[in-house]
Amino acid sequence: MTEPVAKPVITQMMIDAYDEYTHLTLDRRRFMEQLTRLAGSGAAAAAIAPMLAANSAKAAIVAENDSRVKGEDITYPGSSGEMKAYLVKPADQQGKVGTVIVIHENRGLNLHIRDVARRVALEGFVALAPDFLSPLGGTPSDEDKARDMFSKLDAAQVAADGVATVAYLKSLKAGNGKVGALGFCWGGGAVNQLAVHAPDLSAGVAYYGMQPKAEDAAKIKAPLLLHYAGLDSRTNAGIDAYKKALDAAHVEYKVYVYEGANHAFNNDTSAARYDKKAADLAWSRTVAFLKEKLA
Repeated sequence: MTEPVAKPVITQMMIDAYDEYTHLTLDRRRFMEQLTRLAGSGAAAAAIAPMLAANSAKAAIVAENDSRVKGEDITYPGSSGEMKAYLVKPADQQGKVGTVIVIHENRGLNLHIRDVARRVALEGFVALAPDFLSPLGGTPSDEDKARDMFSKLDAAQVAADGVATVAYLKSLKAGNGKVGALGFCWGGGAVNQLAVHAPDLSAGVAYYGMQPKAEDAAKIKAPLLLHYAGLDSRTNAGIDAYKKALDAAHVEYKVYVYEGANHAFNNDTSAARYDKKAADLAWSRTVAFLKEKLA
Protein backbone atom coordinates (compact mmCIF):
# COMPACT_ATOMS: atom_id res chain seq x y z
CA MET A 1 0.00 0.00 0.00
CA THR A 2 1.09 3.55 -0.66
CA GLU A 3 1.66 5.55 2.48
CA PRO A 4 -0.50 8.71 2.68
CA VAL A 5 1.44 11.92 2.12
CA ALA A 6 1.57 13.98 5.29
CA LYS A 7 0.21 17.50 5.04
CA PRO A 8 3.05 20.04 5.36
CA VAL A 9 3.29 21.68 8.76
CA ILE A 10 3.19 25.47 8.55
CA THR A 11 4.74 27.28 11.50
CA GLN A 12 4.40 30.87 12.65
CA MET A 13 8.02 31.49 11.65
CA MET A 14 7.14 30.49 8.07
CA ILE A 15 4.17 32.85 8.06
CA ASP A 16 6.36 35.64 9.44
CA ALA A 17 8.95 35.00 6.71
CA TYR A 18 6.25 35.23 4.06
CA ASP A 19 5.05 38.47 5.60
CA GLU A 20 8.58 39.87 5.26
CA TYR A 21 8.66 38.76 1.63
CA THR A 22 5.25 40.13 0.72
CA HIS A 23 6.09 43.52 2.25
CA LEU A 24 9.29 43.96 0.25
CA THR A 25 11.83 43.30 3.01
CA LEU A 26 12.84 39.94 1.49
CA ASP A 27 13.26 39.11 -2.19
CA ARG A 28 11.94 35.78 -3.46
CA ARG A 29 15.32 34.03 -3.50
CA ARG A 30 16.06 34.87 0.13
CA PHE A 31 12.50 34.02 1.13
CA MET A 32 12.77 30.54 -0.41
CA GLU A 33 16.17 30.03 1.23
CA GLN A 34 14.69 30.94 4.61
CA LEU A 35 11.62 28.79 4.02
CA THR A 36 13.83 25.84 3.02
CA ARG A 37 15.73 26.11 6.29
CA LEU A 38 12.50 26.26 8.27
CA ALA A 39 10.83 23.43 6.33
CA GLY A 40 13.87 21.16 6.34
CA SER A 41 14.14 20.63 2.59
CA GLY A 42 13.61 22.31 -0.75
CA ALA A 43 10.79 19.91 -1.57
CA ALA A 44 8.94 20.78 1.63
CA ALA A 45 9.46 24.50 1.01
CA ALA A 46 8.11 24.14 -2.54
CA ALA A 47 4.98 22.47 -1.15
CA ILE A 48 4.46 25.07 1.59
CA ALA A 49 5.05 28.26 -0.43
CA PRO A 50 1.75 28.05 -2.38
CA MET A 51 -0.14 27.54 0.87
CA LEU A 52 1.29 30.76 2.26
CA ALA A 53 0.52 32.72 -0.90
CA ALA A 54 -2.92 33.66 -2.16
CA ASN A 55 -4.44 31.23 -4.65
CA SER A 56 -6.10 33.05 -7.54
CA ALA A 57 -7.90 29.84 -8.53
CA LYS A 58 -9.79 29.74 -5.22
CA ALA A 59 -13.53 29.94 -5.82
CA ALA A 60 -15.10 33.33 -5.17
CA ILE A 61 -17.57 33.71 -2.31
CA VAL A 62 -19.78 35.75 -4.65
CA ALA A 63 -19.42 34.51 -8.23
CA GLU A 64 -18.77 36.99 -11.00
CA ASN A 65 -22.03 36.01 -12.69
CA ASP A 66 -24.12 36.15 -9.51
CA SER A 67 -27.50 37.57 -10.57
CA ARG A 68 -27.81 39.59 -7.36
CA VAL A 69 -25.12 42.06 -8.44
CA LYS A 70 -24.08 43.88 -11.62
CA GLY A 71 -20.37 44.40 -12.14
CA GLU A 72 -18.40 46.10 -14.90
CA ASP A 73 -14.89 47.33 -15.61
CA ILE A 74 -14.78 51.10 -15.96
CA THR A 75 -12.39 54.02 -16.10
CA TYR A 76 -12.75 57.37 -14.36
CA PRO A 77 -10.62 60.49 -13.89
CA GLY A 78 -7.77 60.11 -11.42
CA SER A 79 -5.57 62.91 -10.12
CA SER A 80 -3.40 63.04 -13.24
CA GLY A 81 -4.75 60.40 -15.59
CA GLU A 82 -7.25 57.64 -16.14
CA MET A 83 -7.96 55.17 -13.32
CA LYS A 84 -9.09 51.63 -14.04
CA ALA A 85 -11.65 50.11 -11.68
CA TYR A 86 -14.29 47.46 -11.09
CA LEU A 87 -17.73 48.91 -10.30
CA VAL A 88 -20.44 46.75 -8.72
CA LYS A 89 -24.05 47.63 -7.90
CA PRO A 90 -26.87 45.66 -6.27
CA ALA A 91 -29.02 44.23 -9.06
CA ASP A 92 -32.22 45.20 -7.27
CA GLN A 93 -31.09 48.69 -6.27
CA GLN A 94 -33.93 51.14 -5.75
CA GLY A 95 -33.04 54.73 -4.99
CA LYS A 96 -29.67 56.14 -4.05
CA VAL A 97 -27.36 54.22 -1.71
CA GLY A 98 -24.03 54.68 0.04
CA THR A 99 -20.87 54.05 -1.95
CA VAL A 100 -17.73 52.21 -0.84
CA ILE A 101 -14.18 52.31 -2.22
CA VAL A 102 -12.62 48.83 -1.91
CA ILE A 103 -8.83 49.15 -1.84
CA HIS A 104 -6.66 46.18 -2.72
CA GLU A 105 -3.65 44.62 -1.02
CA ASN A 106 -0.17 44.99 -2.49
CA ARG A 107 -1.03 42.54 -5.25
CA GLY A 108 -3.29 45.00 -7.03
CA LEU A 109 -6.82 44.65 -8.34
CA ASN A 110 -7.04 40.86 -8.48
CA LEU A 111 -9.85 38.30 -8.46
CA HIS A 112 -10.04 38.26 -4.66
CA ILE A 113 -10.60 42.02 -4.38
CA ARG A 114 -13.21 41.87 -7.14
CA ASP A 115 -14.95 39.23 -5.04
CA VAL A 116 -14.80 41.48 -1.97
CA ALA A 117 -16.35 44.31 -4.02
CA ARG A 118 -19.24 42.02 -4.93
CA ARG A 119 -19.68 41.11 -1.25
CA VAL A 120 -19.94 44.83 -0.46
CA ALA A 121 -22.55 45.30 -3.20
CA LEU A 122 -24.58 42.41 -1.77
CA GLU A 123 -24.84 44.41 1.44
CA GLY A 124 -26.66 47.17 -0.43
CA PHE A 125 -23.84 49.53 -1.42
CA VAL A 126 -22.36 50.62 -4.71
CA ALA A 127 -18.79 49.30 -4.57
CA LEU A 128 -15.84 50.60 -6.55
CA ALA A 129 -12.53 48.73 -6.52
CA PRO A 130 -9.92 51.04 -8.11
CA ASP A 131 -6.65 49.79 -9.54
CA PHE A 132 -4.06 52.00 -7.84
CA LEU A 133 -1.44 50.59 -10.21
CA SER A 134 -3.24 52.36 -13.07
CA PRO A 135 -0.50 55.05 -13.37
CA LEU A 136 1.95 52.21 -14.08
CA GLY A 137 -0.27 50.49 -16.61
CA GLY A 138 -2.53 48.54 -14.27
CA THR A 139 -2.29 45.31 -12.31
CA PRO A 140 -0.38 42.56 -14.17
CA SER A 141 -1.41 38.90 -14.00
CA ASP A 142 1.89 37.99 -12.32
CA GLU A 143 1.42 38.83 -8.63
CA ASP A 144 5.17 39.00 -7.97
CA LYS A 145 5.45 41.67 -10.67
CA ALA A 146 2.51 43.49 -9.10
CA ARG A 147 4.21 43.39 -5.70
CA ASP A 148 7.38 44.92 -7.12
CA MET A 149 5.39 47.70 -8.83
CA PHE A 150 4.16 49.04 -5.50
CA SER A 151 7.64 50.26 -4.62
CA LYS A 152 7.46 52.49 -7.70
CA LEU A 153 4.22 54.21 -6.70
CA ASP A 154 4.40 57.81 -5.52
CA ALA A 155 2.67 58.17 -2.14
CA ALA A 156 1.42 61.66 -2.95
CA GLN A 157 -0.15 60.44 -6.17
CA VAL A 158 -1.80 57.50 -4.41
CA ALA A 159 -3.38 59.92 -1.94
CA ALA A 160 -4.43 62.26 -4.74
CA ASP A 161 -5.95 59.38 -6.71
CA GLY A 162 -7.86 58.39 -3.58
CA VAL A 163 -9.23 61.92 -3.22
CA ALA A 164 -10.23 61.85 -6.92
CA THR A 165 -12.01 58.54 -6.31
CA VAL A 166 -14.03 60.05 -3.48
CA ALA A 167 -15.02 62.93 -5.78
CA TYR A 168 -16.04 60.49 -8.52
CA LEU A 169 -18.28 58.49 -6.20
CA LYS A 170 -19.82 61.60 -4.67
CA SER A 171 -20.97 62.55 -8.18
CA LEU A 172 -22.29 59.09 -9.08
CA LYS A 173 -26.02 59.15 -9.82
CA ALA A 174 -26.59 55.81 -8.08
CA GLY A 175 -24.93 57.08 -4.88
CA ASN A 176 -26.39 59.13 -2.05
CA GLY A 177 -23.33 61.35 -1.78
CA LYS A 178 -21.78 59.48 1.15
CA VAL A 179 -18.51 57.67 0.46
CA GLY A 180 -16.81 55.09 2.64
CA ALA A 181 -13.48 53.34 2.12
CA LEU A 182 -12.54 49.75 2.93
CA GLY A 183 -8.99 48.51 2.51
CA PHE A 184 -6.79 45.53 3.29
CA CYS A 185 -3.05 45.42 4.05
CA TRP A 186 -1.56 48.04 1.67
CA GLY A 187 -5.13 49.13 1.10
CA GLY A 188 -5.70 49.47 4.84
CA GLY A 189 -2.82 51.91 4.99
CA ALA A 190 -4.28 53.68 1.95
CA VAL A 191 -7.60 54.07 3.79
CA ASN A 192 -5.80 55.69 6.73
CA GLN A 193 -4.05 58.08 4.35
CA LEU A 194 -7.29 58.78 2.49
CA ALA A 195 -8.90 59.75 5.78
CA VAL A 196 -6.05 62.25 6.26
CA HIS A 197 -6.37 63.77 2.78
CA ALA A 198 -10.13 63.59 2.11
CA PRO A 199 -12.09 65.59 4.71
CA ASP A 200 -15.35 64.64 2.96
CA LEU A 201 -14.82 60.89 3.44
CA SER A 202 -17.82 59.59 5.40
CA ALA A 203 -16.25 56.44 6.90
CA GLY A 204 -13.03 54.44 6.79
CA VAL A 205 -12.43 50.76 7.52
CA ALA A 206 -8.80 49.61 7.59
CA TYR A 207 -7.82 45.95 7.90
CA TYR A 208 -4.26 45.58 9.27
CA GLY A 209 -3.22 48.83 7.65
CA MET A 210 -0.15 50.91 8.45
CA GLN A 211 -0.91 54.03 10.42
CA PRO A 212 -0.29 57.61 9.23
CA LYS A 213 2.06 59.95 11.04
CA ALA A 214 0.72 60.97 14.45
CA GLU A 215 0.66 64.63 13.49
CA ASP A 216 -1.58 63.83 10.50
CA ALA A 217 -4.32 62.36 12.69
CA ALA A 218 -5.57 65.88 13.44
CA LYS A 219 -6.64 66.17 9.78
CA ILE A 220 -8.96 63.15 9.97
CA LYS A 221 -12.68 63.90 10.01
CA ALA A 222 -14.16 60.50 9.09
CA PRO A 223 -15.10 57.93 11.73
CA LEU A 224 -12.78 54.93 11.57
CA LEU A 225 -13.06 51.20 12.17
CA LEU A 226 -9.63 49.59 12.55
CA HIS A 227 -9.11 45.81 12.42
CA TYR A 228 -5.76 44.29 13.45
CA ALA A 229 -4.42 40.75 13.64
CA GLY A 230 -3.07 39.71 17.03
CA LEU A 231 0.02 38.02 15.56
CA ASP A 232 0.89 40.91 13.22
CA SER A 233 3.63 42.53 15.31
CA ARG A 234 4.95 44.57 12.37
CA THR A 235 1.71 46.49 11.79
CA ASN A 236 0.58 46.45 15.40
CA ALA A 237 3.66 48.35 16.55
CA GLY A 238 1.95 51.59 15.57
CA ILE A 239 -1.46 51.01 17.18
CA ASP A 240 -0.86 52.75 20.51
CA ALA A 241 0.61 55.91 18.96
CA TYR A 242 -2.25 56.04 16.45
CA LYS A 243 -4.87 55.66 19.16
CA LYS A 244 -3.23 58.40 21.21
CA ALA A 245 -3.17 60.74 18.19
CA LEU A 246 -6.79 59.99 17.31
CA ASP A 247 -7.86 60.62 20.91
CA ALA A 248 -6.03 63.95 20.94
CA ALA A 249 -7.74 64.92 17.68
CA HIS A 250 -11.16 63.80 18.99
CA VAL A 251 -11.64 61.43 16.05
CA GLU A 252 -14.40 58.83 16.35
CA TYR A 253 -12.86 55.38 16.03
CA LYS A 254 -12.99 51.76 17.15
CA VAL A 255 -10.05 49.35 17.26
CA TYR A 256 -10.41 45.57 17.29
CA VAL A 257 -7.48 43.18 17.65
CA TYR A 258 -8.23 39.58 16.68
CA GLU A 259 -6.05 37.45 18.93
CA GLY A 260 -4.41 34.43 17.31
CA ALA A 261 -5.04 35.78 13.80
CA ASN A 262 -2.33 36.56 11.26
CA HIS A 263 -1.91 39.51 8.92
CA ALA A 264 -4.26 39.03 5.93
CA PHE A 265 -6.67 36.96 8.02
CA ASN A 266 -9.57 38.15 5.84
CA ASN A 267 -8.08 36.79 2.60
CA ASP A 268 -9.83 33.46 2.06
CA THR A 269 -7.58 32.62 -0.89
CA SER A 270 -4.57 32.19 1.45
CA ALA A 271 -4.88 28.78 3.12
CA ALA A 272 -2.25 29.38 5.81
CA ARG A 273 -3.29 32.86 6.93
CA TYR A 274 -7.07 32.93 6.48
CA ASP A 275 -8.95 32.85 9.78
CA LYS A 276 -12.66 32.32 9.13
CA LYS A 277 -13.76 33.13 12.68
CA ALA A 278 -11.87 36.43 12.76
CA ALA A 279 -12.84 37.26 9.17
CA ASP A 280 -16.55 36.65 9.78
CA LEU A 281 -16.59 38.72 12.97
CA ALA A 282 -14.64 41.60 11.39
CA TRP A 283 -16.90 41.53 8.34
CA SER A 284 -20.07 41.70 10.43
CA ARG A 285 -18.64 44.70 12.28
CA THR A 286 -17.58 46.30 9.00
CA VAL A 287 -21.01 45.96 7.39
CA ALA A 288 -22.80 47.31 10.45
CA PHE A 289 -20.40 50.26 10.63
CA LEU A 290 -20.78 51.15 6.95
CA LYS A 291 -24.57 50.83 7.07
CA GLU A 292 -24.64 53.21 10.02
CA LYS A 293 -22.29 55.80 8.56
CA LEU A 294 -23.39 55.75 4.91
CA ALA A 295 -27.17 55.68 5.35
